[in-house]
Amino acid sequence: MTTAGPIKPQRLRLGLCMWVAGMLGVVALTVTVLPQLVADVTLAVPLWLVLLASSAQSALLVAVAVWLGVVLAPKVGFRAAAFEAAVSAGSIRSALRPQLRPSLVAGVVGGVGLFAIGGFGFPAALAEVEQQFTVPIIARVLYGGVTEELLLRWGLMTVLVWLAWRFLQHRSGTPRPLYVWLAIVVSALLFGAGHLPAATMQAGELTGYVVLFIVGTNTAFGVLFGYLYWRYGLEAAIIAHAFAHLVSYVLSLGVA
Repeated sequence: MTTAGPIKPQRLRLGLCMWVAGMLGVVALTVTVLPQLVADVTLAVPLWLVLLASSAQSALLVAVAVWLGVVLAPKVGFRAAAFEAAVSAGSIRSALRPQLRPSLVAGVVGGVGLFAIGGFGFPAALAEVEQQFTVPIIARVLYGGVTEELLLRWGLMTVLVWLAWRFLQHRSGTPRPLYVWLAIVVSALLFGAGHLPAATMQAGELTGYVVLFIVGTNTAFGVLFGYLYWRYGLEAAIIAHAFAHLVSYVLSLGVA
């Protein structure tokens, strides 16, 4: 009872801080990618209104995911140490120190993997689209690295672990590794499947190979980021995801 007073404002500050970080990615993706998607479409309303509506929808989704994580993550032992330090006058450097090495190593491995995937086995249908449709590196880093991790790991994965802990484990002890792994895989699969609508919009009807490629590759990365979130904290997943895009981008410049 004595801690109820100070906890609520700190939760609100944490949620707001995370929401702002997630919205940076939303804005970056919306203003750089959405105009490309509707370039050949006759809009019934002005483009700025479409951008505003899309941003508002994403803002609500990010807010829900962030708040679910803020409320449920402490119950299942998940952390966002650097965000927490930022809103409590703690040391962000100290919070990040144990997360940096594993996240940077994972980011390099992921970046090399992204680059290799782009050069070998990349479906021809997607390759043709990529030549006409580009996602700037700033949008990949901010949206992929930050916003997607807030949605998929901090929000969805946390909820899945909490549900298993609450209803299967009856709030006893810490969540069992099996339940965490199930949450990692399910959230990763949804992460992979979440890329299909955009791919369909760009390439039209998708073949079985293209669907398998999109879901499979993104699921593999989702499992990696989910593991980092579980073992090291949310920032480890964010750094690894963002750094993977940076490494892949730098490698692609070398062969351009």
